[in-house]
Amino acid sequence: MQQLTITPLAATAAVAFDPADLAWMLVACAMVLLMTPALAFFYGGLTRSKNALNTMMMSFTALGAVGIVWALFGYSLAFGEGSGFFGGAHHFFLAGIGMEDKNGLPHLLFFAFQGTFAVITAALISGAVVERMRFAPYLIFIVLWTLVVYAPVCHWVWGGGWIAQLGALDFAGGTVVHINAGIAALIAAYVIGPRKDYGRQALLPHNVPFVLLGAGLLWFGWFGFNGGSALGANTTAALAFVNTMLAPIATLTVWIALDFIRTGKPTAVGVATGIVVGLVAVTPAAGFVGPGQALMIGVLAAFPSYFAIRWRTRTRLDDSLDVVAAHGLGGLVGALLTGVFARQVWGGETGLFDGNSARVGIQAISIIATIAYSGLVSWGLLKLIGTAVPLRADRRAEGIGMDLPLHAEEAYASGEGAILLNANETVADDTVALSQAITARAK
Repeated sequence: MQQLTITPLAATAAVAFDPADLAWMLVACAMVLLMTPALAFFYGGLTRSKNALNTMMMSFTALGAVGIVWALFGYSLAFGEGSGFFGGAHHFFLAGIGMEDKNGLPHLLFFAFQGTFAVITAALISGAVVERMRFAPYLIFIVLWTLVVYAPVCHWVWGGGWIAQLGALDFAGGTVVHINAGIAALIAAYVIGPRKDYGRQALLPHNVPFVLLGAGLLWFGWFGFNGGSALGANTTAALAFVNTMLAPIATLTVWIALDFIRTGKPTAVGVATGIVVGLVAVTPAAGFVGPGQALMIGVLAAFPSYFAIRWRTRTRLDDSLDVVAAHGLGGLVGALLTGVFARQVWGGETGLFDGNSARVGIQAISIIATIAYSGLVSWGLLKLIGTAVPLRADRRAEGIGMDLPLHAEEAYASGEGAILLNANETVADDTVALSQAITARAK
């Protein structure tokens, strides 16, 4: 047997890293990772009970599917040396990623932190297609989407690509994460079509406390999302941290006021949605604006998203959990307002308020480019996958809920409980046990 030689990490590091920076970024990485399970609770509570498990699985399994493809290929395509449009293959299979310096951090830690962003971005898309998209095509889509949409856009903005060279500002993911996922969600909802019950019956959240729990955990994780994007325990992290607190406070307050004006009854789902919209809107600006501007961004972002949700319910666009209004539109408003409110005195960048009117135009170019690329390629991917496997569950499975037909489990036992399946029994639609369950549920 060959003798194993262990080389101390100190011997592999070319530089000495600040322990405070390392500690903060380790915590921030874990906080952002927590956001994907938090999203599962947020989305899961908003769906009907018969689809809760499937909805939550769409978030949790993104940790595996996207995490693997990010490690093998995605990171290199986003941050490897390449052209202005695509990274290279230098870091395929984690090649060349060790303890050397990368933006002031050990390269391995920078890779992991960016991986948590890739995971939750792909998971966001599921909110537009829950309760009707088959699970296997969904996984195929988010894996391919991470490689050919997320990674290139990430390279454009954060990997030294053409949008970065243009001078566009995106501190923690207004274009890369929220507009990118929001447009993909819009295309997916359109391609797959509305739920069979959409527009004919009320599709109500089954567990509002889950929604509030998810929103609270998302807010907690977002401090790592935005604060960690400073890549160190520094004053920029402190600024982003405080702005991440202030903007959602403003948005949820305005959201409550709008509910009072419209119906006289503010809702818990509205509060949770307002929090998320405020977080989304401040994300691209978090390290470039002062606390007063963060509050203003939170106030202004509430209006377009609030009324977009109201308008969407009167259309045939079944964006199940309003990913487009909350993330796509919220990210768009935040990215534009970053160009307005960026202040040199806070983040070292100038916007319209500092006399740099060109910044707004640059922000608009980055937004339009992201929308066009993400929309076109997402549409192509869904059509391509749809030629090989059906994207949508059959009407019978959709009618009884996605949990049992797709996962052989239920989120909640009812009556005598879920069906017991033998270890050697398949979970195909034609099994006797499953047919009996379908018949019983349909009555």
